[in-house]
Amino acid sequence: MNRVTGIGGIFFKAKDPATLRAWYQTHLGMNVEDWGGVVFPWASPENPTGVGTTIWSPFQHDTDYFAPSSASFMINFRVEDLSALLAQLRSEGCAVDAKVEDSEFGKFGWVMDPEGNRVELWQPPVGR
Repeated sequence: MNRVTGIGGIFFKAKDPATLRAWYQTHLGMNVEDWGGVVFPWASPENPTGVGTTIWSPFQHDTDYFAPSSASFMINFRVEDLSALLAQLRSEGCAVDAKVEDSEFGKFGWVMDPEGNRVELWQPPVGR
């Protein structure tokens, strides 16, 4: 079973996300979407249609989305089979969140690493 297949996103806390987004847009040319993040498509000569993306997104400094972690960041990893991976992680004694989300954006699950960082696991919808 493949476990992680790529980075789906980088999420971090910011004191002033709007100002930070504007700085990145102005100075680094990042195309900030209306929802507040940037989508980097994976287009390449081997993948000319750009199937797959990586997201960059600052969150409010007081968000509880990363809880129970107290870290200021969270990495989202792409996976092929979320259910199988979560089951495998549980069998290995990892701290897996019981909650799993299933939405139009795909399936999401979470695990805590040994240093208390929340790691988001994402099974994208077919074709993404």
